[in-house]
Amino acid sequence: MDEERETLQRIVSTLVNKNDEIHNFIDMLNHTISNVQVNSSNAISELDEEFDGLYSVLHEMKGSMANTIQQEEARKIQALQDQLSQCSHALESSEELLELAVQSLDIKNPVELLEAARQIKDSVTVASAFRLSLKPKVSDSMTHMMVDFALEKRMLQAVKFLPVPKAPEIDVAACLVADNCITISWRMPEEDSRIDHFVLEYRKTNFDGLPRLKGEQHWELVDYIKATQYTLSGLKFDTKYMNLRVQACNKAVAGEYSDPVTLETKAFVFSLDSSSSHLNLKVEDTYVEWDPTGGKGQEKIKGKENKNRSNAASPKRSTNSPRASARGGRDRFAGESYTVLGDTAVESGQHYWEVRAQKDCKSYSVGVTYRNPGKFDQLGKTNSSWCIHINNWLQTTFSAKHNNKAKTLDIPVPDRIGVYCDFDGGQLSFYNASSKALLHTFRTKFTQPLLPGFMIWCGGLTVSTGLQVPSAVKTLQKSENGLGGSTSSLNNVA
Repeated sequence: MDEERETLQRIVSTLVNKNDEIHNFIDMLNHTISNVQVNSSNAISELDEEFDGLYSVLHEMKGSMANTIQQEEARKIQALQDQLSQCSHALESSEELLELAVQSLDIKNPVELLEAARQIKDSVTVASAFRLSLKPKVSDSMTHMMVDFALEKRMLQAVKFLPVPKAPEIDVAACLVADNCITISWRMPEEDSRIDHFVLEYRKTNFDGLPRLKGEQHWELVDYIKATQYTLSGLKFDTKYMNLRVQACNKAVAGEYSDPVTLETKAFVFSLDSSSSHLNLKVEDTYVEWDPTGGKGQEKIKGKENKNRSNAASPKRSTNSPRASARGGRDRFAGESYTVLGDTAVESGQHYWEVRAQKDCKSYSVGVTYRNPGKFDQLGKTNSSWCIHINNWLQTTFSAKHNNKAKTLDIPVPDRIGVYCDFDGGQLSFYNASSKALLHTFRTKFTQPLLPGFMIWCGGLTVSTGLQVPSAVKTLQKSENGLGGSTSSLNNVA
């Protein structure tokens, strides 16, 4: 009976998942139909704009060319009219001279005839009619003003839709996730000289694989990327994955998006565990502050609670919490162990976080410890904890501590301390978070999960989590590891 019920339960679960997939696909199809309609309308509008622009250009060209013809017509007519006027004036003078010559033929007196002939001869010599060119100054031909649009017509008739660029291909192997940045690279499946720019879209998600429509954030867009690589910076990796896709665009049209890729961006995120911190510490998420009065009042309250509920479990340490298993049930730190731990354990991988101390902080430690340290244990004073310690009381001292042994660090104390933990590689390194200069490295084989640990006296600490391992730290790690065993033994505290 139980076996059949279990089989049926698996079938139900499979059907539910399949139904969710189909619902998601239906939503995607409806969304695609809507996009097709919108994009079709947009394409027609853009086509109308292009042809209206073409008509406008042709109309402007027609007006300009017609104006040139009219100017040429006016110039030629004016030249011919000027020549006509000159000819008319010359003809009038010539006719008058001809009439005078005919009349002179009737003179009987030789002396008078000789004088008249001399005058007519002089007049003929200077007559304008004999200096005129009897050829038109301009021709009546306007053939040089004719146009032939046969080639242009063939070009227009050959106009087709601009080819849609192919979808780019994202080169996952070349993509880099580091320093709260993502560098994404892509390539075109074939060379396309018409590509003008690329568009990148991205969004955070908790789902691996293909993007989903429901329960997803909206795509963020980066437009007009000229290169085939882009770096998204200033991100906070508070989700596990990032969806990315790219499309190519030419002057008129955008192609299909590339197949979306999902890059893992998960970083080590933790809060401070206020339920087990020392009573003299005031803890708020990622901030801890020394509170000299906090312990006294709370100790009295705790004593009364213990009398009334000696066997009752504290609700703050309920094992139902997903992070309770990371720290386990434990008592508060007490005595001079002014300690608070992170609520999430490091069990594998490489992780990085940073700590900033207030300027008036008198004493503090930053490090890691195995689970369930003693309530009076201090960081660095046991063989299961490692830390660097800063003491600003009277004079500043800076040291690395492990197993109750200290090594003085003869370097300035930075404003921010970066903690790099390579669990599998057995390495715990501390850095100047601003310059990424190495402060100290512990090397060992971690045999249990590690909890971030902090001790504070007179002052406050702010912890920054969810950070990717900085590329500068990765480079230093490669360089340091390349030095071999001598560096390891130099940086170790026995």
